[in-house]
Amino acid sequence: MNQPAFADALHPIMWPEGFQAAASFTFDVDAESCTIAHDPSSTQRMSLMSHQSYGPKIAVPRLLQILDRQDIQGTFFIPGFTAESYPDVVRRIADAGHEIAHHGYLHEPMQGIDAATEASYLDRGLEALANVAGIRPVGYRAPWWELNWQSPALLADRGFLYDSSLLDGDAPYRMAVAEDDPRDIVEIPVDWALDDWEQYGFYPGVTGSGVIESPAKALEMWTLEAEAHHSQGSCFVLTNHPFISGRPSRAVALERLIERVKGLDGMWVTTLAEIARHTKDTIREVHSHARIDIPLFPGAGATFRPAEIKVPTGAPTGAPTGAPALR
Repeated sequence: MNQPAFADALHPIMWPEGFQAAASFTFDVDAESCTIAHDPSSTQRMSLMSHQSYGPKIAVPRLLQILDRQDIQGTFFIPGFTAESYPDVVRRIADAGHEIAHHGYLHEPMQGIDAATEASYLDRGLEALANVAGIRPVGYRAPWWELNWQSPALLADRGFLYDSSLLDGDAPYRMAVAEDDPRDIVEIPVDWALDDWEQYGFYPGVTGSGVIESPAKALEMWTLEAEAHHSQGSCFVLTNHPFISGRPSRAVALERLIERVKGLDGMWVTTLAEIARHTKDTIREVHSHARIDIPLFPGAGATFRPAEIKVPTGAPTGAPTGAPALR
């Protein structure tokens, strides 16, 4: 890529010595949970259940072989129900040294739920991962990337280091958990263009348009994205679903992508937990998010509370305020 990309100026970051950008390969091991949460009657569809179970049964072992051959660690977001249903698979992921992170209990619909309900999903998922693999995860990804305004504080209450559900940046940043709350967690943004669901996901009556893209097209698009993130010194995060990207030709394309990303000079390929720890240790600014309140629509007007950036007392000094991204 000859033309350098412009960096995310709102979220400047300096990477560890020797690195100019970061990349992480993440896997949402939804299995049957996402279809059950969407429609509980889907459990009566034998073929649909087999489509989802392909993930933990066939794809995860294949993906683990790829990651081992490429000598990298990934981050696996696992719903609690998946962990309880396939405990040996989850333990195999953990034993291989990969990060296991939280992805709800049953991949529950998140939009508009109250704090007590959301807390129950978090706690049940935590309990399942602890019982199956003895793990207390530090990372969270909301089902369908649907974070609520109360979510960051609920995560901080439970000791989470980071979330990876929002879409407002190219690089990780520290996020205030609530107004007038001094705590913060790290946000590692995602992007629908870097989700395999949009390229390959299809099941009749469940999801997708019926247009399943070629792995060659996905490989080309994701390579361009990785090169741009590398050029601008930001953070490339690819989201894969094993029942989708673990199919034969897609898995081959994924390994080719990993080889290309690893081949970018100064690219730090690691887990989201490591990226989050580095962000927490070196970034001073803490960002809030703009809020729009519309008490009655239409006709009553709206209020806009702008986002803020604050530097708390005792913030790390490794990356000074306004430091440019490393190029």
